[in-house]
Amino acid sequence: MAKTSAIERNLKRERLAAKYRAKREALKAKIADRSLSEEERFACVLKLAQLPRNSAFTRVHSRCELTGRPRGNYRKFGLSRVVLRDLASAGQIPGMVKSSW
Repeated sequence: MAKTSAIERNLKRERLAAKYRAKREALKAKIADRSLSEEERFACVLKLAQLPRNSAFTRVHSRCELTGRPRGNYRKFGLSRVVLRDLASAGQIPGMVKSSW
């Protein structure tokens, strides 16, 4: 089980990313717009830099839904490889069987 503080920090990042998503996308669109003057685009860059760092979606880390493990996660299931294997071996994931040859 992961530290509760690490899990909560990641949840805070997810909330901030959702809150500032529209604002960040609008600023990035203005920065990429070549029809604007250099001064306007640079002002947008400064505004983007003023936003909280944790509001960037790239800072959100995928974690296992059950254990909070930060590594070895399958996006399709939202579970880590360890938990996925345990659940598959117990027959709790429909259609998934342990491979053997």
